[in-house]
Amino acid sequence: MIYTLLLKARPQLKGWHWQVSALIWLALVSPAKALELRVAITEGASQVKVGSSTQAQIQDSAGQTLGTMAAMNGFYARSTGQGITVAHQQASQIWIEPTAAGLVYIGDRWYRGRTKLVKTGQGLTVINYVDLEDYLASVIGREMYSNWPQEALKAQAVASRSYALHQRQQRGNKVFDVGDTTAWQVYDGIAGESTSTRSAVAATASQVLTYNSKVIEAVFHSSSGGHTENCENVWSSPLPYLRGVPDYDQTSPVYQWVTNFTAHDLSQRVSGVGNVTALLPLSHTPQGRVRKIKVVGDRGQRTISGNTLRSVLGLKSTLFLVTPQFDLLATTGKTASKPVAFQVSGRGFGHGLGMSQWGAFGQAQQGRTYDQILLHYYQGATLSQMQVQ
Repeated sequence: MIYTLLLKARPQLKGWHWQVSALIWLALVSPAKALELRVAITEGASQVKVGSSTQAQIQDSAGQTLGTMAAMNGFYARSTGQGITVAHQQASQIWIEPTAAGLVYIGDRWYRGRTKLVKTGQGLTVINYVDLEDYLASVIGREMYSNWPQEALKAQAVASRSYALHQRQQRGNKVFDVGDTTAWQVYDGIAGESTSTRSAVAATASQVLTYNSKVIEAVFHSSSGGHTENCENVWSSPLPYLRGVPDYDQTSPVYQWVTNFTAHDLSQRVSGVGNVTALLPLSHTPQGRVRKIKVVGDRGQRTISGNTLRSVLGLKSTLFLVTPQFDLLATTGKTASKPVAFQVSGRGFGHGLGMSQWGAFGQAQQGRTYDQILLHYYQGATLSQMQVQ
């Protein structure tokens, strides 16, 4: 499909049957199809359990019907030397097409749309072909609290729609467009949906953020700690719409945080210097995020990035300050020369680029609309309408 932009100002599966009423209701509220997104749910598996809430057709890559799959039954799809087998059918690629707007089952979750099974070099890859708007109703419920103000949810809907399309263009491949993890956007089928997330998607149907008529990389994060960053201060290249702006995330539970590490624990996590004796920041972003930090030990020292230290220590962000903790020597009453622990105090959660979700919450609480929220965080962007041709 091509989209353009018009600018605006088998074994029985346990636990299935209790969901039947919910499945019928959910199938009825699905909106008209617009753009089908290919979401990789499982990659490189030897086998995956699949099924359908209604009778489904099993088809090969040419659309030829191989057989049928009974409703509410689960089957193991397996990767074999000859291709893929499922429900006694075999082909190089297999489609599972539910009838009557049924839902598909992949692994341990229900999804809208249909299922494609592809054999790759690593094993079996299972792709959920799902309408973009249905996908978003699930994503919003996993990326933001569904009981938040509707204007915040609507802002997330537009940001997530834009991000998905940008990722589809930049990172998609011949097999799938996006994945379902935090490396993309979290997506787990109908479990993520709610009345509020579907309302937010419907209210912003097909709206995306653009810059120079192109869909932007609308990245977002939980909380900036008071001020977002210019893109080039966190990543290598600047983007004109990712500029640092004041945030409204002061009510965030991660606006401020503190975590402690013993010197021994820190030395185990940061290798190559022996026992860590000091952590010395060498450079910061304009908003105070650590870019480079020197780790000093009794056997050497090394310089690493703030992101590397954040990863190895499991910190919420790179906006932090390290304070060494010393014991008093009982014999002299003086402070020991080597620290026994390190306290890391910081602010925010995430990379600090684009929309702050807690900031969106704060602005919505103050009465700002979703378009005002979005254009605050994505400077110079335009709210545009996507149309599928």
